[in-house]
Amino acid sequence: MRYCVADYLLDRLTECGIAHLFGVPGDYNLQFLDNVIAHESVAWVGCANELNAAYAADGYARCSGAAALLTTFGVGELSAVNGIAGSYAEYLPVIHVVGSPRLAAQQRGELMHHTLGDGDFNHFARMAREVTVSQAALTPENACYEIDRVLKESLSNRRPGYLLLPSDVAMAPATAPDSPLEIHPAFGETAVLDEFRRAAQARLSESRSVALLADFLALRYGQQKALQQWMDDTPLPHATLLMGKGLFDEGQQGFIGTYSGAASEKGIRVAIEEAELVVCVGVKFTDTITAGFTQKLTLQQTIDIQPNATRIGERWFSGLPMAQAVEVLHQLCKRQVSHWPVPDQKPPALPTCESGRLDQHAFWQSIQKFLRPGDIILADQGTAAFGAATLTLPAGSTFIAQPLWGSIGYTLPAAFGAQTACPNRRVVLLVGDGSAQLTIQELGSMQRDKQTPVIFLLNNDGYTVERAIHGAEQRYNDIAPWNWTQLPQALHLNCEAQCWRVTETVQLEEAMAKTGGAERLTLIEVVLPKQDVPELLQAVTTSLARRNAQED
Repeated sequence: MRYCVADYLLDRLTECGIAHLFGVPGDYNLQFLDNVIAHESVAWVGCANELNAAYAADGYARCSGAAALLTTFGVGELSAVNGIAGSYAEYLPVIHVVGSPRLAAQQRGELMHHTLGDGDFNHFARMAREVTVSQAALTPENACYEIDRVLKESLSNRRPGYLLLPSDVAMAPATAPDSPLEIHPAFGETAVLDEFRRAAQARLSESRSVALLADFLALRYGQQKALQQWMDDTPLPHATLLMGKGLFDEGQQGFIGTYSGAASEKGIRVAIEEAELVVCVGVKFTDTITAGFTQKLTLQQTIDIQPNATRIGERWFSGLPMAQAVEVLHQLCKRQVSHWPVPDQKPPALPTCESGRLDQHAFWQSIQKFLRPGDIILADQGTAAFGAATLTLPAGSTFIAQPLWGSIGYTLPAAFGAQTACPNRRVVLLVGDGSAQLTIQELGSMQRDKQTPVIFLLNNDGYTVERAIHGAEQRYNDIAPWNWTQLPQALHLNCEAQCWRVTETVQLEEAMAKTGGAERLTLIEVVLPKQDVPELLQAVTTSLARRNAQED
């Protein structure tokens, strides 16, 4: 076979660290898929539908740094757009490749299937502009250049890119790249860096107590090791928000837990809000993770490090990359640390369970004991995510949640993507019954690919988060009761999964013990009280209910 645009794209994806392509076949991408199957470095991963494929790609990107998704034109790409929007909101570089009708058919305005029947083939590309950072409609003349541009912009900005690939353009001849796809790290201007260093030194030297608060953008911009080294060198009280959980070794000196504004445990709230100076790294204060914007941190009290600018008090230093700002503050803190109190606070212990029944308190206590170093833990939006916020993660864990975009059902296919990226790590999925009903089909894909996640299906009989916000007994918060433990068998003919339904704490712990080395998919249906929610979620839902009912 001669080298073509399809091969060029796949080679460039490989250079981005992408070894798998998620998606669903359609007639406009089938020829391209032949090249995928023949490619030595990129493997095809078929999914049950395009939405699930987008979620899976997102989970993969969180573990590998980038991901790729393939859909067909119109019907396929629009099914995936929810997942792509989530990747955009939460800064994940997912490359969305859309197989489209032949270029000549588009130019003639033919009334093709999967279109709106008006001869306009740009409707969906225009939609994609709202949820991708870069887009290109590929032609034989521009394909290689535009592929490189879109990939670079997506990776540099940590957000999705969109490639419209007509079926004939995929097969057009191309020349293999003769140099690697290079993304050069950004550097701030020397004058800006020097001014920032002087201002930061002055602010640190006048502060009698300093704390650090980090969030998910520190993860997306590769600052996990740098922040960990900073805290090793200069132990400070430090915390994350829910979106950044897993950023630190949560067993190390100085880590105090998950900050959630007024809903935080008192010791966490005091350590952060009453510090004279709080260094915020990659932080976005969103409604659900702050219990309705209840954080109490002033401009004068904070140094705010964002991806391409840093604020000290009210002064912004623009064009200063996060990595440089972190390094400067790390070195300055090493000189000042002897003047600050030595942190001795630890994350708060989980609430004790005195009832003896299987409820939220008992479940999270059991999960805390079940987790082990190196796990990938996914918690779906709802009781799962806000219960997991109170866990102390073992060393080397990866935590995946989606509290900003907040699309329920996200984590089940995201777990499929995460396990695809990291086949040798244990995946622990915490998902509610309402969420699971949206995307359960990917259980079949997990079994097809012989994945071995441990899935805790929290059955609390419906949309418990919505019940806590409004309409506790309204039927719109009810769902159909499913026979959960039989679903793995229904979704794969050669099912080898092990499944249990537990209604008591002792049963839960017995099932956990039987998971063993997780050599096959495990599903544990955990039956919980209908309206029992974690304390943090209760605070959040109370705030949301109040804000939703307000009149402007």
